Amino acid sequence: MTSQRMPRDIVHPSASVEIGVAQRDITPPVGIYARQWGAAAHDAAEGVHRPLCASVMVLRESADAAPLVLAALDAGWFQDTDDEVRVRNAVIGAHDLDPARVLIALSHTHAACSLCTDDADKPGGHLVGPYLEKITAALIGAVGEALQNIVSGTLDWTYGRCGLAAVRDLPDPEADRYVCGFNPARRADDTLLVGRATDRSGRIIATLVNYACHATTLAWDNKLISPDYVGAMREVVQAHTDGVPCLFLQGASGDLGPREGFTGDTAIADANGRYLGHSVVATLESMLPPRTAMTYAGVVESGAAIATWKRRASEPSSVVKARQVDIKMPLKSLPTVEEVRKQLDECTDRVLAERLRRKLRKLQKTGTGPTFAVPTWFWRIGEAVVVAHPNETYSTFQEQLRLGRPENAVAVVTVVNGGVGYVSPGDMHDTDIYQVWSSPFGPEALDTLIRACEQQAGKLFEDL
Repeated sequence: MTSQRMPRDIVHPSASVEIGVAQRDITPPVGIYARQWGAAAHDAAEGVHRPLCASVMVLRESADAAPLVLAALDAGWFQDTDDEVRVRNAVIGAHDLDPARVLIALSHTHAACSLCTDDADKPGGHLVGPYLEKITAALIGAVGEALQNIVSGTLDWTYGRCGLAAVRDLPDPEADRYVCGFNPARRADDTLLVGRATDRSGRIIATLVNYACHATTLAWDNKLISPDYVGAMREVVQAHTDGVPCLFLQGASGDLGPREGFTGDTAIADANGRYLGHSVVATLESMLPPRTAMTYAGVVESGAAIATWKRRASEPSSVVKARQVDIKMPLKSLPTVEEVRKQLDECTDRVLAERLRRKLRKLQKTGTGPTFAVPTWFWRIGEAVVVAHPNETYSTFQEQLRLGRPENAVAVVTVVNGGVGYVSPGDMHDTDIYQVWSSPFGPEALDTLIRACEQQAGKLFEDL
């Protein structure tokens, strides 16, 4: 019999850090402009399914260290760079924060309202500007509360699984194109990453849920403001953890969405959320206590030779590092702003006009050059890595980054600090598919992004 290595200790990727949390209601007013779907026949929200929430976590090595600030919002997406920058800079300025250490992560619910002040002339659009001011005030207040209530604690991570997400690239059986919807023939990335923040007594003070699934249960027939499945997920998790904040971080879900979606039925959104919520709770229950490892303790001879493991104390890393890097991502050949504006002026079709408005806003951000510099954020929190990117990447992005760092927890967070479009695999660019034709990025963009992020994640563990 060949000799084998002794089993290594089992320990969660962890960090010994100071942690503060806070949560705010950010539900917009009924009547606000909320046409998030081209196919929608309505413009303004007519009610509220569940409240929208902003949850904030601050982390730092010590009292004299600059904090990391992570804000998770039930919100769709920013269409205008100026709107997003205005909100983020207000939070940064109010608390004198390092911009590389501030992430505003949107859940990407498609059942929220517009975040674009340029929609002021739409029905209910006059409410968008004041709503952005409400979000800004809520974030400033929540960050202040989190900093004020900061305690010494531990942040542990572990991976779980949830089958809510499905591949949503479906060959159209009636035409030579792809449509966006559940494809049962393809396997989806079902990885669920759960973070557990505890104080020194071991009491849970917050949870983080990093999962890749478009929040598109509710679609054009829905007229209610809703966090989509995230609301019921949060309800389940917070009920299990004595009501402490739960932060949802949208993963690389460009090709992933709920198996059952594009509906107006809020009961389906709630069922989807409970599915994810119970998966999170199961994952939490699988975790070792904070500052604990399992170590191989030898053999006990019984009816069989029994390998035994015992718990032991473990001291997590306290390293916290952060950097922002601009990654030059290739663009495809794009029309000019003037060309698209002319098409929009001449358009009489409601759905096509919505597509053209979105295309115009993207062009105004990226320009028509060969590349566009996309800011991407890299955090190391003990033995965990956070890679935060503005755009909607395909799930292979998170799969590749995690494959390259099996010893770490790798949280891949998208729709963060802005965004302009999808980033899809190069071999998809010869197909007629929404994620390609609606995006400004070229076929080499995803590989460029993966290589750059692998390199930057590695640098977080150098020069200690």
